[in-house]
Amino acid sequence: MAPPDCLLAKRLEQQTEEVMNDVRFPEPVKLEFPATSRKVASSFEALECLDQQWPEWAQGRSWRAAERACRDALDGWRSGREAYNAFKKAAKRAGLIPADGHSALRKCRPMRTTGGLRSDATLSGWQ
Repeated sequence: MAPPDCLLAKRLEQQTEEVMNDVRFPEPVKLEFPATSRKVASSFEALECLDQQWPEWAQGRSWRAAERACRDALDGWRSGREAYNAFKKAAKRAGLIPADGHSALRKCRPMRTTGGLRSDATLSGWQ
């Protein structure tokens, strides 16, 4: 049988869970979504927003960089300023940061295509 001190230490170890400290941004980032607006003030809030509210079409390279920077900030590998900068860049790319009081949300428009080849163009490119 194990000594009582070991059993107590084992119980405390089982009851203790890892608590992640949130990392605040230097200032909140105000986002404009089609149906609502939101202020994001920390790395944890940013991760929640990136995961749950971000437009699917805008989940590209800057979105991944923001997600990574916010996770790294929560793990103590990066500063709140670095996470803030990455998140703000992703939000700008997604058109979620209002500019001059107007929503900067980009609308998805179909690509314009021309009716066909130019009259002076040939398939081979040689004339």
